[in-house]
Amino acid sequence: MGTERKTVNVLFYGIGGQGVLTAAEVCALAAMLDGYHVKKSEVKGMAQRGGSVESYVRFGSRVYSPLPLPGESDVIVCLHEEEYARMKDQLKPQGVDLFPYLAEAAEAVGDKKLFLNTYMLGVLSSFLDIKESSWLEALARKFKKEREQNRMFFLKGRAKRTGHDI
Repeated sequence: MGTERKTVNVLFYGIGGQGVLTAAEVCALAAMLDGYHVKKSEVKGMAQRGGSVESYVRFGSRVYSPLPLPGESDVIVCLHEEEYARMKDQLKPQGVDLFPYLAEAAEAVGDKKLFLNTYMLGVLSSFLDIKESSWLEALARKFKKEREQNRMFFLKGRAKRTGHDI
């Protein structure tokens, strides 16, 4: 008999080409590697033309649906400033909004916009009860190219805050 782990809902969103879906895949994989039961869902819209993209990751002892109820996300991870207003109402009242970290993420990655999502994953990781080793293994499995740069930006984001509020 294992310990019951509550279900955590994470919403990633932004526009096509930013790595929204990749970030969600890494989060889902890290949770699986850490022993959670995981469900993931995505809405791609016109993703290849810069359209809106969103992806939900749910993990816990047992997850029955890939989608949380509206307004029940524990964490929202917005990767594009202009998309923020569109989905911010999906955050539950006591949830964690990572939007304040977006500007510092953009500054940290500079012209290397490809790594914005991994920086934000690092910030996200500091709020979730998933071991760092699971995150790093998930990153290594997902990124075959530029693996070390992704790891570096992830760790920079992770260093911005420590603790587990979720």
